[in-house]
Amino acid sequence: MPIPVTRVLPWTGADGRTCLLITDPEAPGPVSRVADRIEAVQLGMGMGLIEHARDMLADPEADAGQVRYLAGRLTESLRDVVCVAVSRGNRLDGSAEDATGSSVADGHRSSRG
Repeated sequence: MPIPVTRVLPWTGADGRTCLLITDPEAPGPVSRVADRIEAVQLGMGMGLIEHARDMLADPEADAGQVRYLAGRLTESLRDVVCVAVSRGNRLDGSAEDATGSSVADGHRSSRG
């Protein structure tokens, strides 16, 4: 019988606390599949932002406001991608830490950004 794992989900609750799912790694359920799709969207958006950033930074006409806005979106995307990486890493080693490296036992995800 497989040992259940704790998965950090790619969203927070209404109170901003980390959402966790105890799941069977060999038979993921519907919540795991939704989380997988959301993570794929987050990673895809990050790749799109990287391309947009390359184009904008190469454009001498880009103004400070545009670059500042892009920096904000890149920061949000980086936060999401770090959460995905931490969650996937945790599933590989069986730990349960949030994106800050803190134990999820305290129930808080970083609100930086």
